[in-house]
Amino acid sequence: MTHFPKATAAHGLHAESNHVPASVRFPEVEELVLKYWAEDGTFQASIDARDAGTDGSNEFVFYDGPPFANGLPHYGHLLTGYAKDLVARYQTQRGRRVERRFGWDTHGLPAELEAMKQLGMTDKKQIEAMGIDKFNDACRSSVMKYAGEWQEYVTRQARWVDFDNDYKTLNVEYMESVLWAFKQLHEKGLTYNGYRVLPYCWKDETPLSNHELRMDEDVYKDRQDQTVTVTFPLLAGESELSKELAGVAAIAWTTTPWTLPTNQALAVGPAVSYAVVPVGPNGVSTGSTTGNPSAEKFLLAADLVGAHAKDLGYDDAAAAAAAVTATYVGAELEGLKYQPLWDYFADDEKYGTAKSWQVLVADYVTTTDGTGIVHQAPAYGEEDQKTCEKYGIPVVLSVDEGAKFLPLFEGGPLNDIAGVQVFDANKTITRVVRDAGRLLRQASYVHSYPHCWRCRTPLIYRAISSWYVEVTKFKDRMLELNQDINWIPGNVKDGQFGKWLANARDWSISRNRYWGSPIPVWQSDDPEYPRTDVYGSLAEMQADFGRLPLNN
Repeated sequence: MTHFPKATAAHGLHAESNHVPASVRFPEVEELVLKYWAEDGTFQASIDARDAGTDGSNEFVFYDGPPFANGLPHYGHLLTGYAKDLVARYQTQRGRRVERRFGWDTHGLPAELEAMKQLGMTDKKQIEAMGIDKFNDACRSSVMKYAGEWQEYVTRQARWVDFDNDYKTLNVEYMESVLWAFKQLHEKGLTYNGYRVLPYCWKDETPLSNHELRMDEDVYKDRQDQTVTVTFPLLAGESELSKELAGVAAIAWTTTPWTLPTNQALAVGPAVSYAVVPVGPNGVSTGSTTGNPSAEKFLLAADLVGAHAKDLGYDDAAAAAAAVTATYVGAELEGLKYQPLWDYFADDEKYGTAKSWQVLVADYVTTTDGTGIVHQAPAYGEEDQKTCEKYGIPVVLSVDEGAKFLPLFEGGPLNDIAGVQVFDANKTITRVVRDAGRLLRQASYVHSYPHCWRCRTPLIYRAISSWYVEVTKFKDRMLELNQDINWIPGNVKDGQFGKWLANARDWSISRNRYWGSPIPVWQSDDPEYPRTDVYGSLAEMQADFGRLPLNN
């Protein structure tokens, strides 16, 4: 029970009656209570008065996700702080021993960005030039910059929490616990190093987990992008269908023209009906015809013919629908080859593209927008990569870590995009497509687009080598256990949290950065002696290496 000192007039209360006057100054009353708690040691007494019980049976352990100490608390921190304090006080009143240690998240990209700002850095390469050890020293010295303000804010909101025995993620003991946890997951077969397409911040030069796309309401913002509808003439092969459709141009729509240089396939829906439509009486304007004559027939989803009537040379949707000469189910089109936009990656020995530039079948293809035929760039689309992988089509990267096109485009038709950031290259790529006679439509498109929750830069999706926790292996068990949780409010169970679990993906846990807990994996780079060692403690490392790693 909390005891309060006898009120006096100086505190805004009537000394004789302890009645509260109409002009009471509540901030002063709050400060009086806080002062008394501090002098009385009330919080610590509430812990000491309760025994932990046998093997901690009477303890209530509250794991509190720590904030970053290099920024000031905001409304969200304080609001959740009240809820956390309420839970702990309730359990204390139930007679449980509740130790509450404050924690500090001192690692990760936010800490690096703050250090870079203090050092006047704008680029990741500047860190490497300075030296990772020196940069990490700068991070270490900056991460606790606002610790005093945090303690003042949290104490002022009347939250009971122990700042003296806090924990920090930069502590070696804490990092060792991360190593231990990783090894536990690894030994259970729940970790792997894979090449997957992830949300990627090209400004910070690091991937993000899918969870980070839901960090706050501002992650998704409306953005206007240039879209293009491009023609892909089908080629004659050995099958009768390929000969029948030779010269017909499949048309695909994309909101990311910058991915067209790495187009490696087209995807159709297996049960979607696709129609062949000849050029209408009004003709089709696709720009000049340098090297690629404009098609005389087009292939697209039958349900979307009307939406492209004008582009195909017809006055209206009815006229375009009446002009259809043949229809095919998507599954029939599988394996048809088509003419690539460019031949930059035609060298199979170098890029492994023998199976590229064919029509694939994918269940995710719909007719809700576009043409019902989806352009596939496996290096820059999550579904693209999964679908192409099934057909043996490789991932080919065309941009560097800063999302600038690689020098491999120098000297060809796309010479002008070498070294250019992807969004800035859209207009150039569209012009080259038009000049080649392969552009059917160009338009603006406003859509909800993900941005980095830290720096607000529009993200791209990019194939990245990363360590993953294979969440999909135990997702069903999580869904099962979720039903046993007493959620308040109850709709969270099958609502926000339940839906998140149902759509859970493998969790990318590594970052291409410097200041954080290391992934405790050592892999041999000698192909004759392949070896992978995973360490779960400092003692294991010292036993193998003869010394401990430096805490840089």
